[in-house]
Amino acid sequence: MKNLLLVTIFLFVLVSNSFGQRNQMKAFIDYKNYYSPEQGPYIDLQFQFVAYTIQFAAVDSVLQAKVAVTAVVTSEPSGDTVYTNGFVLESPRMRDSIVEDFFDNIHIPLQPGNYTAHLNLTDIFSKGKSLEGKVEIHVPEKISSVSISDILIAEVATPSNNPESPFQKSGYEIIPRISNFYSQTMTRIPYYVELYNTNQIQDSTFGLRQQVISSATNQVMPGFSRFTKIKPEPVVPIFRNMDISKLPSGSYHLTLEIIDRSNKTIGQAADYFFERINDIEMDQDVDNIILNPEFQASITEDSLKYYLASLVPIARPAEVKSIMKTLKANSPDLCRKHIQQFWIQTAGNNAYNQWLIYKKNVALVEANYGNNFQSGFETDRGRVYLQYGQPNTIIVRETSPSEYPYEIWHYYKIKTFSNKRFVFYNPDLVNNGYRLLHSDMVGEQQNYKWQEMLVKRNTSNMNVDSSTGTSQYGSNSGYYYKQD
Repeated sequence: MKNLLLVTIFLFVLVSNSFGQRNQMKAFIDYKNYYSPEQGPYIDLQFQFVAYTIQFAAVDSVLQAKVAVTAVVTSEPSGDTVYTNGFVLESPRMRDSIVEDFFDNIHIPLQPGNYTAHLNLTDIFSKGKSLEGKVEIHVPEKISSVSISDILIAEVATPSNNPESPFQKSGYEIIPRISNFYSQTMTRIPYYVELYNTNQIQDSTFGLRQQVISSATNQVMPGFSRFTKIKPEPVVPIFRNMDISKLPSGSYHLTLEIIDRSNKTIGQAADYFFERINDIEMDQDVDNIILNPEFQASITEDSLKYYLASLVPIARPAEVKSIMKTLKANSPDLCRKHIQQFWIQTAGNNAYNQWLIYKKNVALVEANYGNNFQSGFETDRGRVYLQYGQPNTIIVRETSPSEYPYEIWHYYKIKTFSNKRFVFYNPDLVNNGYRLLHSDMVGEQQNYKWQEMLVKRNTSNMNVDSSTGTSQYGSNSGYYYKQD
């Protein structure tokens, strides 16, 4: 049997394989590639067991879970079995009813190639709770060339030289963090990596370059690059604690590269993708922002505040706060710098072209959706258009025997979401003042009584919360809503 360390983890977005269904035990699986000069290449197969989905039982006056783990690794495409292991995993012993996730790590020697790990997990104290799943594995060539391991993120790391621990790495006991999501309260990313065969470099030192690259712009984030000179060795372990307290919200890649004296990358870089939520207001050093004449020529003096405010539909909450602060400052120069800096952060080297596209869309929503009281970008339809782009189809019903005027917008694709719809209606019947009534897009207003709201034009005393529903002459909104 195997006993594990206890560690608390708060689980968010996971990049690993997830096994489990509703009301069943659940586990998250990941793997990392490493190399040992004595033993050759191997992987660490990492497990995180979600405690609340597993049965704990009283054992010697404390609570404990037991999971039977079977792992069979086959070579692809032949299907030949190259590794098997089976054991009973015991969770840490817990003294009250608050149980916490527990972890395991299996070292598996594998030669370069492609493999499939076939896993069976059985909750011993809950008969019938069993999971089966597969993990696709790729082991790259690390035997004879200068190379770098995968990046291991630590949930907890403590100095230790315990050879019995499955989490032992070069003087540290590292409990892996399988989630790649970092909330605002998480200010550091502790990571471990190994460099191999650097003694082949014909120099007394080499460099390790750390960079954080924005997924949106493919630009290196200023302030998050680091260069370290290192003495060549067959294996060089690196443990660092990267400060991300000032890294704004977004998706990023942490990259590590081995470089020579001429700044040339040796071998393939290690890459770790992560997501960050950090809606802090970033203070901009406006004095050092150099205005681009071409960029600034596209904005007239009398439209500065208008175009700065037009960024609100696509800005994050912290950016909206910063935009409001700049608008109140009533400084044309600050407005110009703010607009330019916003697009540099959003689109990198393509900032000017992306700004021109957005400016054109701002003019479009102004012409189509603006009214006597609101600019186009301030309206619900204008905001949705600027945030998600042009819908694939629009159904317009300005007249109906029983319904308020309405529009149904259908997007075939919004980011990773498919078939999303927005229903706008005009209950005031004037001023082009359509409001968002319902959408099935994540994060948008949802009102599943929206059809009843539409027909309130001729049935103002109707109770929209009634469970009996309504059927009105001329009401075809439900039919149009379902059309592709």
